[in-house]
Amino acid sequence: MIPIIGRLYREKGVTILLHSRSLVNKSVISILRTHRFARQIEGEELSIDETLPFLEVLSTLDLGSSKIDLGRLVMAYRADERGLSIPEFTADVLAGITGGNKAEPQGPRDVVLYGFGRIGRLVARLLIEKTGSGNGLNLRAVVVRKGGEGDLVKRASLLRRDSVHGQFNGTIKVDAENSAIIANGNVIKFIYSNDPAAIDYTEYGIDNAILIDNTGKWRDREGLAQHLRPGVAKVLLTAPGKGDVPNIVHGVNHLGLDQTEQIVSCASCTTNAIVPPLKAMDDEFGIVRGHVETVHSFTNDQNLLDNFHKADRRGRSAPFNLVLTETGAQSAVKKAMPDFQAKITGSSIRVPTPDVSVAILNLQLKRETTRTEVLEYLRQVSLSGPLSRNLDYTAATDVVSSDFIGSRAASIVDANAAIIDGDTAILYLWYDNEFGYSCQVVRTVQYISGIEYPTYPQLGAVAEVPALA
Repeated sequence: MIPIIGRLYREKGVTILLHSRSLVNKSVISILRTHRFARQIEGEELSIDETLPFLEVLSTLDLGSSKIDLGRLVMAYRADERGLSIPEFTADVLAGITGGNKAEPQGPRDVVLYGFGRIGRLVARLLIEKTGSGNGLNLRAVVVRKGGEGDLVKRASLLRRDSVHGQFNGTIKVDAENSAIIANGNVIKFIYSNDPAAIDYTEYGIDNAILIDNTGKWRDREGLAQHLRPGVAKVLLTAPGKGDVPNIVHGVNHLGLDQTEQIVSCASCTTNAIVPPLKAMDDEFGIVRGHVETVHSFTNDQNLLDNFHKADRRGRSAPFNLVLTETGAQSAVKKAMPDFQAKITGSSIRVPTPDVSVAILNLQLKRETTRTEVLEYLRQVSLSGPLSRNLDYTAATDVVSSDFIGSRAASIVDANAAIIDGDTAILYLWYDNEFGYSCQVVRTVQYISGIEYPTYPQLGAVAEVPALA
C-alpha cells in the first residue's frame, strides 16, 4: 500500500485518507492502527484486504488532484446493490474527478513565514511534510530578526529538535553562503529584517505568496498591511485579529470567507478548540448561554521566574504557579459565528505544563437531553461531516494531557469526563495548543490558496453511518 499511496501523492496530487485520517507518509504500524480505528465507525476493524483492492484500482485511474477516502469507498461499496465489481464501482463513483472531469492543480503556491517561534516552526514542519507533487504549498522563505553570530545554525537546530514535539522527521542542512536551510530537499531562504515594509520578496523569486505572520506583533488591518509587499498577495495572522480583520476557524466559517480578502486571522488556539464543538452543540441542541474555562499550558508570553510583565499575574514564574488570567476566546466566538446568539463568558488558568490544554464548556441548552444522546451525536460529528477534520473524540478512560501531544484536531471531546443533566452539558475538550492549532493554520492556508480539494466519494454516496450498540 505504501508505494501506491506515495506515487498517487507525488505524481497526481492525490491524498489517500482512511475515515478522514491521511495515510500519506505513514508507517506500516500507523496504517494498521488507522484501519483499526474503523471500529469506532463500523463496529468492526477494517481489513487491509478490503482497502487494498480499491487502492490498486485508484493507481490505474486518470485522477486529478483530490482527496480520496478508502473508508468511505468501502462503506459505499458495501451498501451498493448494483452488483458491480470493485473496478467498475470505483470508476463510477469517482467519474467526477477522472479524465476530462479532473480538477486542474492550483499550485504551487509560495508561502513565507514571518517569525520562527513555536507556531512558526511547527507550521514549517507541516508545510515540509506536505511537499509532494509540487502542486501544493511551497515554503520559500522565513523572515526573522538577526539573532547574532551563528543565527542560521541555531534556527536549524530549533527546527531539528523540539523538547515537546520531538525530532524533525527528515534531514536538515545549513547553507550559510546562501542564508538558507535545506529541509528534506526544500530550500528555505532566511531573510533578516526588522521592518516588514522594507522587503521586496520578488528579489528572492517569490511571487503571489501567502505570508503567515506568527509574531503577533501586529493584529489590526493597518499593521498587517505592511506585509503586502511585492511578491506577497495575502497575509494570515496566527493570533486573534482586531477590528474588521476576519477571524477564521477552519471547519466552521472558512467557506464563507471572501476570497478577495487579503488579510485574515486564524484566531487563537482556544477559539479553534471551542468553536467547532460549540457549533456542533448549537446546531443539534441549541445553546442559551455558556461559560468556557481553559486550563492552559504556559507560553512564551509568561516569565520563567518572577519578573516585570505588563500583565500582573503573568509576571509570576510560569513553571512554578497556577496563574489566573483572561482569555479573549469568548469574544472571538462572535467573529467566527456571527449568527450565534448565546452569551459566552470565559476565563483561563495557566498551568506548569509545556503543551496541551483543556477547555471546559459549561452550556445551558435549549432542550433537555441525555448523556448518551450528546456523546453519540458528538462521536458521529467527529467521524463524518464538515467537522470531522477539526473535532475528535476519545472514550479512553486513562488519557492525560501528554497523550494528546501531536494531535492534529482542533480539539478532542473526552467522553468519560462529560456531565449531562437535563438542559445542562459540561464538556471537557483536550487540545494541543501548539500542533493542533498549527494544523488549523495550514488547513486555512490550503483553503485560501485554492488547493484544499473536497473528499471523495462525496458523503451522499456513502450509506448511513451505523451507531455502535
